[in-house]
Amino acid sequence: MAAPAKAQPTAKEWNKDVVGWNLGNQFECSAPGQDGESMAIGMADNSIKAETAWGNPVVTKKTIKAVKEAGFNAVRIPIRWQCHITNPTAMSIDKAWLARVKEVVNWCLSNDLKVIINTHHDKWLEGRPTNQYKDENNQKLALLWLNIASEFANYDYRVAFAGTNEVHIKDNWGKPEAENLAVQNSYNQTFVDVVRATGGNNAKRHLLVQTYVCNPDFGINNGDFIVPTDIEGNGNDYMSVEFHYYTPWDYAGECKYNFWGEPYKAKGEASPNDEKTMSEFFDKVVSTWSNQGLGVVIGEWGVTDRQKSGQTDLIHENMTYYCHFLVCEAKKRGFSTFIWDNNSFGSGSEHFGIFDRNAGMKVKAPWVLQGILDGKK
Repeated sequence: MAAPAKAQPTAKEWNKDVVGWNLGNQFECSAPGQDGESMAIGMADNSIKAETAWGNPVVTKKTIKAVKEAGFNAVRIPIRWQCHITNPTAMSIDKAWLARVKEVVNWCLSNDLKVIINTHHDKWLEGRPTNQYKDENNQKLALLWLNIASEFANYDYRVAFAGTNEVHIKDNWGKPEAENLAVQNSYNQTFVDVVRATGGNNAKRHLLVQTYVCNPDFGINNGDFIVPTDIEGNGNDYMSVEFHYYTPWDYAGECKYNFWGEPYKAKGEASPNDEKTMSEFFDKVVSTWSNQGLGVVIGEWGVTDRQKSGQTDLIHENMTYYCHFLVCEAKKRGFSTFIWDNNSFGSGSEHFGIFDRNAGMKVKAPWVLQGILDGKK
């Protein structure tokens, strides 16, 4: 994929009007026979089959084309690398796995979709943000991104890199210690340094750096998040801050409430967080990061499905309303958004499916898609 003649866009330009989709539970799976929480680095038997290890079919051209035709203009591809490492000392990546990742990235580009690739569920990195492992992990992270960035150095500006994912102490999603925050900040700086050092289009590649556990609350307050130093001449122009936004969790994730938003408070018990809460928070993101020249990427967001006898249609209508409001508010502030789709359908937590990958990408949550597309307008 040769670079286009035009200059690399800034991060803000890259994010403008981007309404994206996550290829969830696909390339970030653990390899067959490997514990999903394993810290082990190295090839597992049949690691190339990791793509289908969590029950999804292989990604095809049709998968990506369907996403484009539905109205999305970008794809985030979460990727676990640890079970595809052929030489742990050099963090070398299995050529077959790299070829497969490139194949799907190329399908996205051929549909003129922007792409984000990251490190996702690399447990040695995500699960040990402590001083004990800080130096070791930064060394491994540098080698890993040296290998990834070198492979993609000639890819054009549509491909962006994200250094980490939801880094947190295992089983603890709560408030971090200062030590944990400092380790996440060190990961971000290592990532930026090594990608820039590979040159080519990577010198001005759009790079995404993350708040601790991708929770914006652990980045936006009290100086918890330190903006990495980019190479001379770049400033903050080619970096975005990424956070995830399943907010409010009591509505979007755990289904404590079936309704959200002022117009629906009379329909049933609704989350105390509403439109004002979201808008004010997004404004705080602008004043904290956008006003420093940084882009903003909501790398994951979503609202899980739920059904209730006699109210399912109204609940789905409310989900449309939530999706529309979030995408619209994010878009007008210049944030890119990437809806989480894990191909899981049903009622209750973790049912974020939109396209049924086992049924030719049939849309099974049209109420979610409608809200996103209405918000995109």
